[in-house]
Amino acid sequence: MRAREPTQTGFAVRDGVRIAYDVYGEGEPSVLLLPAWSITHSRMWKAQVPYLARYYRVITFDGRGNGRSDKTPELDYSDDAYAADTIAVLDATGTARATLIGLSAGGRWGVMVAARHPHRVERLICISPAVPTAPRAPEFVAAIARFEQRRDDQEGWSKFNRHYWKTHYREFLEFFFSQCLPEPHSTKQFEDSVAWGLQTTPETLAATICGRQVSADELRALLDAVRCPVTVIQGDDDRIVPFRVGRALADATRAQFVPLSGCGHLPQARYPVRINLAIRDAISPPAASPKRRRRPKRALFISSPIGLGHAQRDVAIAAEFRKLRPDVEIEWLAQNPVTDVLRAQGEQVHPASGALINESSHFESACGEHDLHAFSAIRTMDEILVNNFMVFYDLVREGNYDLVVGDEAWDVDHFLHEHPNEKRTAFVWMTDFVGWIPMPDGGDYERRITADYNAEMIEHVERFPQLRDRSIFVGDPEDIVPDDFGPNLPRIREWCEAHYDFPGYVTGFVPPSEDERAMLREQFGYRPDELVCIVSVGGSGVGGALLRRIVDAYPDAKRRLPNLRMIAVAGPRIDPSSVRAPAGVEVHAYVPQLHRHLSACDIALVQGGLTTTMELTASRRPFLYFPLRHHFEQTFHVRHRLERYGSGRCMDFAGATSEVIAAAMVEELRRTPAYRAVSSDGAAKAAALIAEVVN
Repeated sequence: MRAREPTQTGFAVRDGVRIAYDVYGEGEPSVLLLPAWSITHSRMWKAQVPYLARYYRVITFDGRGNGRSDKTPELDYSDDAYAADTIAVLDATGTARATLIGLSAGGRWGVMVAARHPHRVERLICISPAVPTAPRAPEFVAAIARFEQRRDDQEGWSKFNRHYWKTHYREFLEFFFSQCLPEPHSTKQFEDSVAWGLQTTPETLAATICGRQVSADELRALLDAVRCPVTVIQGDDDRIVPFRVGRALADATRAQFVPLSGCGHLPQARYPVRINLAIRDAISPPAASPKRRRRPKRALFISSPIGLGHAQRDVAIAAEFRKLRPDVEIEWLAQNPVTDVLRAQGEQVHPASGALINESSHFESACGEHDLHAFSAIRTMDEILVNNFMVFYDLVREGNYDLVVGDEAWDVDHFLHEHPNEKRTAFVWMTDFVGWIPMPDGGDYERRITADYNAEMIEHVERFPQLRDRSIFVGDPEDIVPDDFGPNLPRIREWCEAHYDFPGYVTGFVPPSEDERAMLREQFGYRPDELVCIVSVGGSGVGGALLRRIVDAYPDAKRRLPNLRMIAVAGPRIDPSSVRAPAGVEVHAYVPQLHRHLSACDIALVQGGLTTTMELTASRRPFLYFPLRHHFEQTFHVRHRLERYGSGRCMDFAGATSEVIAAAMVEELRRTPAYRAVSSDGAAKAAALIAEVVN
């Protein structure tokens, strides 16, 4: 799922060659993101487009040789051709004048367009510019000189060779992008880049090397003709274009030079927030902040959209927080359907929430039949997380908040650690699990990638220990899995005990007594002589397969339990009419305060999410739970916690036939719940921890 879809898609045709373009947004000025070398296409700008398109009209196009544009080795791949394609795209999109942003070779083409067509270019921004303003690295120069030679040496830059590409193209891509992305923990950006490189052919890519490029002498004349404002952005660890090249370009064009410490050749991918802010500031420099007037203290709560349980516990914590700090106003940054829950509770949702890209929708697009590879879904949500962080950043940029509380706001926590100088206020981080755990069938690859993500998180926290003013684990130390973060990394529980506070679990409600439970049953119309079974599959749409499987099992369960009454709750993102329920099964849409119905039932059948299973545990209700396949949190973290409490029966969806489900229900109903007690003061303890960080 993309963070933003284009509002217009088409082709510019020049000399019979089709150049694919996309247009996003409607603001002014227009911004044209140029292609880089045809080893990639316009998706390389995926972390910039959603943010920039909130303010400007953004145009991207695939350079000839990759993406949807024509890509045969016979085409003209000269610099002149790419520059002319740029003008053709401006014409095709009806763009009289634009800010041009070019990465690598795109910076060279941007210079050419700005010099030859000054009336079409408002501003030029060059990132890691591949321009002949200073000597390139000797190994790169040697590789170009030997590009056509057959060579026995195939190590390092010797891979930059036509004949090697014909037989080892993927290996070349992997080498090249390892040089483009020297920064640690760049696995996702590396995988994306290799995949995009595979969308052209080695023959086509070789043709781009043979295309005529502007000489140093030609470039000097072009630079003298550039009259628009120029910004040059480059990392000091760029191993493709030496740092001196960008600085020389900035000197030659009287440009603003933005050096990036520790960055390689693709900062728009590896450090997207830094690049987004640099682009925005170059196009629309921020105005001087007005003097802050006295105002009430304000807190911004961010509640994770992955499941509705976060909203319930966050509202409970906010209520306790208000008792301690009635002088602090609370606003919320959240997504649907969490926003519906918050508004129903009388909470104030900030209008900026409308600019967030829905993460639940992404998870639903990534799921199969009761199968959600949660770690993979989070990795592929990278452009959505960048967009949502930028929404948060713009909201807090002016310093109008005294506190931010992020309940599993992964984007905020990650990018603040990546850019600690952008922290504007006290920050409290909350989560109910710590540690990415590989699924067994993921093999060495998944073990390596999860360990890399864990290592990055550990490095963030230990390098910037003051960035989180408080880290709160929603639970007790014993609720943390006893695994390690990966090879040569700490044990998860021991590390968390050194870095987190533990208020106990937060249910957001006090479990009813037996008398209160009887009153609830009467209130809900549940007869004393019937066995009430509640089926709930969470607040996202990934539980549809489980809901239908359980409903289909009702006739078999009814034969074994004649007084069984089944009530299925589809949730806010599953259409109840899509569930073909047999006679005797009630299917409802979203049910507010579902925990009250769960407290009153005789048995529940649920997905493996933490919130619902812990609500049942707190209310001491028998239940079966079905963890989503490949969902590491439900498979490991939640199951570990439930086993500690001695609650519930874990079920395997793959083998859960109607007979198996019915038999398990009978057995679970025979068991008297003797669960470990769940603390009821977790919200108050968490609120006290949060209140301490507000001045």
